Amino acid sequence: MSRALLVTGGAGFIGSSFVRLALASDPSAVVVTLDKLTYAGNRESLADLAGETRHVFVQGDIGDGALLEQLFRDHAFAAVVHFAAESHVDRSIDSPEEFLATNVLGTFRLLECARRQRRAGFRFLQVSTDEVYGSLGPAAPGFAETHAYQPNSPYSASKAGADHLARAYFHTYDLAVLTTNCSNNYGPRQFPEKLIPLVLLNALAGRPLPIYGDGQNVRDWLYVEDHCHAILRVLEAGRPGEVYNIGGSCELTNLTLVGELCTTLDRLTPRADGASYCEQIKFVADRPGHDRRYSIDHAKITSELGWQPRETLASGMEKTVRWYLENQAWCEAVTRNAKYRLERLGALPAG
Repeated sequence: MSRALLVTGGAGFIGSSFVRLALASDPSAVVVTLDKLTYAGNRESLADLAGETRHVFVQGDIGDGALLEQLFRDHAFAAVVHFAAESHVDRSIDSPEEFLATNVLGTFRLLECARRQRRAGFRFLQVSTDEVYGSLGPAAPGFAETHAYQPNSPYSASKAGADHLARAYFHTYDLAVLTTNCSNNYGPRQFPEKLIPLVLLNALAGRPLPIYGDGQNVRDWLYVEDHCHAILRVLEAGRPGEVYNIGGSCELTNLTLVGELCTTLDRLTPRADGASYCEQIKFVADRPGHDRRYSIDHAKITSELGWQPRETLASGMEKTVRWYLENQAWCEAVTRNAKYRLERLGALPAG
């Protein structure tokens, strides 16, 4: 008998990577991808699965309770992996209500449907972020699962709300909920308002490489496929009601990260004038409430479930840059919708 999974937000960056992994890892798996196809969701990210009979794509909103009920009846899901979210801090500052509607109310609708329609052995995996924990000082230990929630943006506050709902459904309704909190992801098919693809595509186009403030904000970087392997491992063997933090063991300032990206570009596709892409770096005004440092302690998932990141920054960056260089058609298709972000960072003239 086939094992059906519902993957919300499966046409997005991390979700599409997970859909591929789930199908490849289990020959009996049927994956239903539910995605609203907002600016960050792209059918092109799943184009290679067009002939895969075990993959079903549904365009729809997690806030649509009737649609969710129908999908649960049709497929008798063994699990839900919930990626769908508004996920960019800048957009949350401009339009916080959209984040509350999707991240909080949408998660509520999904949990309610799962509670009513679950089968024996059903699992619900809430995919969250390290941003719910707030900001760390320079010498503070990394975020452990016991760290207090201290969100500092409408985005992180909305994800914190969703996490708390998921926790409540475990304790109140005995729904087998698992939560993962990850550090910054990078890799192929990431929407180009995020730092690495934005800088990469701007570099190739000869535009400025925008970095907020002084460039000393620190993030822990995680290759997307490593993240997806961790999620699959938690789904398979994690303990219901538990939280698992997923990090890349790769803390870097934004300025250092962009420098590493430029060095990789210098090697793989040098500028015609022989200069380094680093010369295009431009510092721009910092955003409000910009957290200074994130760091993940992933000792729990490593000790309990045996997961470790496989990619180093060098290997992950190489794979990422090569993918973007070899997939310019994908980049051109998605950047038609990227004007918002590019204008905000001064990479395109307003108009």
